[in-house]
Amino acid sequence: MSLVSEKGVDLRVDTARTSAYATPEENLALDEELLGAVEDDAGAETLRFWESDTWFVAVGKSQRIDQVVLSEADVPVLRRGSGGGAVLIGPGCLNFALALSLRRRPELRDVRRSFAIILGSIAEGLRIEGMAIRGTSDLAIGDRKVSGNAQRRTRNALLHHGTLLYDFCAERVARVLKEPERQPDYRAGRTHAEFLGTIPLSAADLKLRIGAAVTWPYEPGLARSGCFLDRDRYGSLSGNGFAVARSSSD
Repeated sequence: MSLVSEKGVDLRVDTARTSAYATPEENLALDEELLGAVEDDAGAETLRFWESDTWFVAVGKSQRIDQVVLSEADVPVLRRGSGGGAVLIGPGCLNFALALSLRRRPELRDVRRSFAIILGSIAEGLRIEGMAIRGTSDLAIGDRKVSGNAQRRTRNALLHHGTLLYDFCAERVARVLKEPERQPDYRAGRTHAEFLGTIPLSAADLKLRIGAAVTWPYEPGLARSGCFLDRDRYGSLSGNGFAVARSSSD
């Protein structure tokens, strides 16, 4: 099933790299703003892409940092609003976020079905031989994971986070993240380097092909879509869930 339903709901798109929202903290905060805007009917459904030129770890909203990040890891650790596992993000990893209305798309209220619909649309748009949904929330080429995904839900809105590995150094992950205790069956006990793969496309081609799976009125940025980052609120990013976190109690 495609994200373009019979209702023809359009999405706004932000294809900028990280020009207006330059830091990982700002980008994670912006995703939360988009979710809130859709929940409040104050903003359009949005698909956005962004990349980080610096390395950082994004942990799921409920994870204990000391259980997933190596103590010797020398990178910032940020907590995102969605669930899922810890991921290393940096050059060669294209991030995307979908802020969707559950009022307009009631078929997405079922969690498992929503992953199938969203990831199926992305795989259909990318047209990569051997790409398929593996586990509940991964895209893989063969048995190599190339996309991890997680969600956060409010009463009437859905925030879907995803990564697309296209020119990514999997060996670096082993220097930062512990091997996860919970693993999908298809991982079969493999290390990070043995398990992760890359998509044979550029970031620009990834955006273009995903665009084939959805419909939107093209927007070069978010300013005209009615969604804005409250810079006073997120200026220091302390106490809002996205500050750098290193404590084992987090």
